Amino acid sequence: MTTDLEKQIQDAQEAVTKQGDTVRSLKASLKDGKAEKAEVDAAISKLAELKIALDEKQKEYEKTTGKVSSQSKEALRAALAGVLERRMFYIPSFKIYGSVAGFYDYGPPGCAIKQNMTQVWRNHFVLEENMLEVECPAVTPEVVLKASGHVDRFTDFMVTDAATGECFRADHLLEGHLEALLEDKKNPPSAEKAREIRELLAGVGELKQDTMAAALQQYDVRAPGTGNALSPPFPFNLMFKTSIGPKGDMVGYLRPETAQGIFVNFRDLLYYNGGKLPFAAAQIGNSYRNEISPRAGLLRVREFTQAEIEHFVNGDDKSHPKFASVADLKPLLYSRELQMGEEKKAAPMSLGEAVSRGIIANETLAYFIGRTWLFFCKVGVNPARMRFRQHLQHEMAHYATDCWDGEVETTYGWVECVGLADRSAYDLKAHTSMSKIDLTAFEKFDTPRMEEVVRVVPNNKELGAVFKKDQKAVKEALEALSEDKAMDMKAKLEAGTPVALTTCEGQSFEIKPGMVEIKKVTEKVTGKTYTPSVIEPSFGIGRIMYCMFEHCYYTREAASKDEVRAVMGFRPVVAPTKATVFPLVQKPALNETAQRISRDLTAAGLSNLIDTTGNTIGKRYARTDEIGVPFAITVDFDSIEGNGSVTLRERDSMAQVRVPQGEVASVIRALVDDRTTWPEVAAKYPAQKATGDDE
Repeated sequence: MTTDLEKQIQDAQEAVTKQGDTVRSLKASLKDGKAEKAEVDAAISKLAELKIALDEKQKEYEKTTGKVSSQSKEALRAALAGVLERRMFYIPSFKIYGSVAGFYDYGPPGCAIKQNMTQVWRNHFVLEENMLEVECPAVTPEVVLKASGHVDRFTDFMVTDAATGECFRADHLLEGHLEALLEDKKNPPSAEKAREIRELLAGVGELKQDTMAAALQQYDVRAPGTGNALSPPFPFNLMFKTSIGPKGDMVGYLRPETAQGIFVNFRDLLYYNGGKLPFAAAQIGNSYRNEISPRAGLLRVREFTQAEIEHFVNGDDKSHPKFASVADLKPLLYSRELQMGEEKKAAPMSLGEAVSRGIIANETLAYFIGRTWLFFCKVGVNPARMRFRQHLQHEMAHYATDCWDGEVETTYGWVECVGLADRSAYDLKAHTSMSKIDLTAFEKFDTPRMEEVVRVVPNNKELGAVFKKDQKAVKEALEALSEDKAMDMKAKLEAGTPVALTTCEGQSFEIKPGMVEIKKVTEKVTGKTYTPSVIEPSFGIGRIMYCMFEHCYYTREAASKDEVRAVMGFRPVVAPTKATVFPLVQKPALNETAQRISRDLTAAGLSNLIDTTGNTIGKRYARTDEIGVPFAITVDFDSIEGNGSVTLRERDSMAQVRVPQGEVASVIRALVDDRTTWPEVAAKYPAQKATGDDE
């Protein structure tokens, strides 16, 4: 029954699309005298009937299943993709050569939105939080990414079609297969089997090579399209490898993330900041990942823009001085407890309560969750369709304290757009170990303290006699021992037991009694040296943009009821063009006034377009609504012969007011900057009977 309804909805959607094209072509023929008006009217009536039939089928599906038809989602996605590509928000790269999966070019409105969004991000985080912004190269030497673990561990499991050799991501195939089993209404799994599938689904991303292979075999997952058997899964490194220098003897990679550039500059950033912690550094730039099978447009690409923050803090004190400013915010939190519960649904909770109950590990991490939620709201993501999902224990790296993903609901499901993680001191310690450069901070006490400290004193004479050229490495490894490891070594040596010691290079040496003296002494200390912890919010700008596109897109019928007009309801702050200026008709005096207003808008830092095409005002409104222009100014005869005011129209309400020419730029500037609202503007200026939108 459900499958039949889905097919009926798909057929009905295709019929509506086809009839809409017929209506448009007949209208064009009518203008050329090649069609009769009665013929056009009949086509419009048929289009209306088909729309009603489609609506009824969708309502029947929703009533039967309790959810929105996947065909409806696909139709929305297809309609939105049509607008985005036709209006050149973004298009596949290298189109004339057949394109390459995973690469996209941003057109004029897409570039403007991306620039606006990154500037909002910079204002919201870098400026408001006094962060230190850096810009680092995309090409990264192998040693840096060896230290970070990317060379050895930045992999996905890949499988190939045993017959054709086509490559697929193993986890994507398994997820899709398991979801299809759960949604199979003809042969639904038993309650016990469904529970088993859901549990596997929750942990697909963390499966090891052997367990991934077992799951693919257990559920008989086949190659899409062909149904052929799959190869066993094998790891595939996602980094683009390159060589540095003319001889090509230095291995490098295009960076898979921007974070490493911040970590390797920690020592200089700390000095720049006067040696004080906590502080945050930020970077906006492109990263590169050689995805196995890119899909879903901007959601999974091979080159993308990241905006990352590394907040360095003393691991013993992760409070935040501004936490009170977000403590009362109630974003949707999808904690481990809720994920493991029966309902499996996110719930609103104040960040203050989440920290006090230990759901979020500390104030600093919660603070950035709150600031991220506010940023999403600012750029036009619907807060009701946004949640923060906590990583389950098996999903987290061994060194992480707590991790949350900022996810947004789209027609593709819940999409991860931001990762927020307490990474402890792992990154700086890893680079210290590899580079041999000390990446620590010093905390000066208000007053000196008498403290018991562990002193490790190598016996240089003994070490030199035994280890010779390796003496220096052994000595450095001994002096780098943590207090716990030093005391453990002391106990074993005093018992006459040799102790294995591993150096930074991974070499192992045997330390015997007499080679080192380890003792506790009480000393006056003025401070302590420590490796800072890192709280990392990492934003995918392209993903946030796509989610915003879906949330801002809607349609409305033209007054004639014979067509549906697309609207991109962007927030003014991110809209690619802030205002359009329309002379009512083609008259030199009106055009001259429009040009002057455009110059005023430009002087106020407001991007704008003048449309003197001669089309009706209604068609000009529709065209600019489709690219998300929030405000339209119409210059009419009252503007040059009457009181000198112009008409200002707001896109979503289509309401209009009369504003003096000299004030219109400052009014729009205030609206874009959120210093005023449209209701406040409408209350201040006289209303204008809406015209143009009824065309």
